[in-house]
Amino acid sequence: MTIELADFLKQLTSNPALFITVLLVLGVVLVNGWTDAPNAIATCVSTRSLDPKKAIIMAAIFNFLGVLVMTAVNATVAQTIYKMVDFGGDPKNALVALCAALFAIVVWATAAWAFGIPTSESHALIAGVSGAAIALQGGEGINGNEWIKVVYGLGLSTVMGLGLGFFISKFFVLVCKRLDKRKTNPFFQKAQVAGGAAMAFMHGAQDGQKFMGVFMLGVFLAKGQANVTDFTVPIWLMVLCSAVMALGTSIGGYRIIKTVGMGMVKMENYQGFAADTAAAISLFASSVWGIPVSTTHMKTTAIMGAGASKRVSSVNWGIVKEMVAAWVLTFPGCGLLGYVMAYIFMKLF
Repeated sequence: MTIELADFLKQLTSNPALFITVLLVLGVVLVNGWTDAPNAIATCVSTRSLDPKKAIIMAAIFNFLGVLVMTAVNATVAQTIYKMVDFGGDPKNALVALCAALFAIVVWATAAWAFGIPTSESHALIAGVSGAAIALQGGEGINGNEWIKVVYGLGLSTVMGLGLGFFISKFFVLVCKRLDKRKTNPFFQKAQVAGGAAMAFMHGAQDGQKFMGVFMLGVFLAKGQANVTDFTVPIWLMVLCSAVMALGTSIGGYRIIKTVGMGMVKMENYQGFAADTAAAISLFASSVWGIPVSTTHMKTTAIMGAGASKRVSSVNWGIVKEMVAAWVLTFPGCGLLGYVMAYIFMKLF
């Protein structure tokens, strides 16, 4: 099942519930653009391989391509997010609960951005929607078979990000140890631009699918269809989500770029390229396997691994502790906020 653009626009102008739902979903996508998308280009900006304005334009283009290509090839991440929770039953109550979850996600992510902490928008989305579903279904509402993939994703992003970042960086050192650094630096500087583009592509492939899955859920609920199990993501939705994500990156991305790319580790060009390569490979594998992972989590652990490959002390572990605390708090914090907001919204509406 899919949604034609003409039918969607007709419904949008005649259905206030759908209009509000779409605004909230796009608000979450916008926040993702200014909190998560900048991680993709943080390393190439921090090593001055690319200036921030050009990097943001590049991120916007490759975010869109990632959404378009990977969703066309393999949309399992979108399907996983869609089926992870149970919003079935009464479509009206389900839509109110979903809107409450989206509101909670925007509040959580905006607060994190205000402090410059690269919290995971993916984790916030999963936690907020799960909390709202539990409130809606009276303590149930979670599909364990799909939700377990989130747990797999947490482990995968930590192990693969750290491990690949460390070993790819070590590999570059081994290959280039007899070469003149003045000759290798220009190569890695250019390679970092390609690495940033690959990361932006994979960010669109992962996070774009997550938000499109929630978008489709909201549209079906607004139309009174609470039990749709299979769907096809339309191209117009891919364009819309990637455009809004790009707008978010251009609005507030530099604060996160500074924290991730400059504050956590002072990297050389080869380390930046190693981190981008490690994160892009890990995100590609996760997308193919249909496992929803955090691009923030994946990129920052890859940077930690690349930084630690030179020496452990080169990583600013104070900033790392702040990030880890944000990751740990996101699931219970945003989940509880989603639950409370859903409870309040259902009482009010």
